[in-house]
Amino acid sequence: MQPRRGRLTVEFRCRLASPSGEIVEGVYLADTEARLRHELEEKGLYVLSLQAKGAVGGLPIRLKKSSIASREFLVFNQELATLLKAGMPLVQSLDLLKRRVDSPVFRSVLNDVHERVRGGAALSDAFSAHASLFPSVYTASLVAGERSGSLDTVLRRFVEYTKIVQTMKRKTISALVYPIILITLAVALVAIIVLRVVPAFSEFYAGFGAELPLSTRVIVSVSLFIQRQVLLLTIGLGVTVGGMVLWLRRPGQKARFDRAILHIPMLGDIARKFATSQMARTLATLLGGGLPLVNALDIAAKSVGNQFIASELDVVGVRVREGASFAGALEARRVFPEVAVKMAEVGESTGALQDMLNTVADFYDEEISTNMERFVTLIEPLLLVIMGIVIAGLLLALYMPLFQLSSVLS
Repeated sequence: MQPRRGRLTVEFRCRLASPSGEIVEGVYLADTEARLRHELEEKGLYVLSLQAKGAVGGLPIRLKKSSIASREFLVFNQELATLLKAGMPLVQSLDLLKRRVDSPVFRSVLNDVHERVRGGAALSDAFSAHASLFPSVYTASLVAGERSGSLDTVLRRFVEYTKIVQTMKRKTISALVYPIILITLAVALVAIIVLRVVPAFSEFYAGFGAELPLSTRVIVSVSLFIQRQVLLLTIGLGVTVGGMVLWLRRPGQKARFDRAILHIPMLGDIARKFATSQMARTLATLLGGGLPLVNALDIAAKSVGNQFIASELDVVGVRVREGASFAGALEARRVFPEVAVKMAEVGESTGALQDMLNTVADFYDEEISTNMERFVTLIEPLLLVIMGIVIAGLLLALYMPLFQLSSVLS
């Protein structure tokens, strides 16, 4: 069963009976239960039971779109490219590979893709029917491969492109793990001191009846305020986070947020380079498959994670469609790095734009790795110093009355 493009798809567990009396169980994708039931009955199957996967009492509780694991998707494309290169027909290749898939969602999609291709549809059209589950770069690559007659080559190029992008994402996330752990530990330690240790010291000092130092009074007051208003503070934090999420979901706001990120020292430079690398590698992959530059720009704009850069790339696509040069359109936006613009200009003038774009992507991937290492090298000791100062300040403020008391007693 195939979902309509752009619609929310739901997995349904079905128990069916064939006209011969055979009982079949499986998982199918559809927009609605009524549509799935209608399509199954049209095929001559009797629906014994049909329930949305993850439903309770017949009411579905899944609210997000189905997804396919990227690793399984890459393995499928690698194997499909190998079978096609070996000379196996596309229909037989799909029939073989769909049996090897573990994910019920992906298996259901491949069943539908196989049926469509066997019925005469192009592979790109078959996957386009499930556009919400696959990146736009993939379906565009399939179109380019079908037009050029080198589908296996395009599939291998797409796999290589995806591996490189995922590797860069993993490196970026790995570099940020340790600073995040440090920040989390610091916040947890300060919270324990403020909510547990400070009240104990406060009760101890109250027995002396002496006036506490200003720093100690401030910490005790903050601790009491947090303890008394913990529910209000939690609600306020939840409302703030929820409001921020809703604001980002409004049209155009995510682009404004991403634009602000580009102005953050160090991180903004890394984000700009990562978006440029994404753009360049996507364009190179699509151009290598034979797709025109104008169409490749439209698809590349959708693949870039930074929405502000994506909107600027949309403008570049419009300028190129009007007859401007690619490098000139990039330079006019004043958003993309100068090195990328110059290399694109050289690529256009020499007729080797695809190779230049790959060079740009490789160059900025190296730059990102270097910048991330430099950022982590700088931020780790800085975080440790800040943690030490904050915790030492808290402990000093707590123990200062004891020092004063000991000096009075002596």
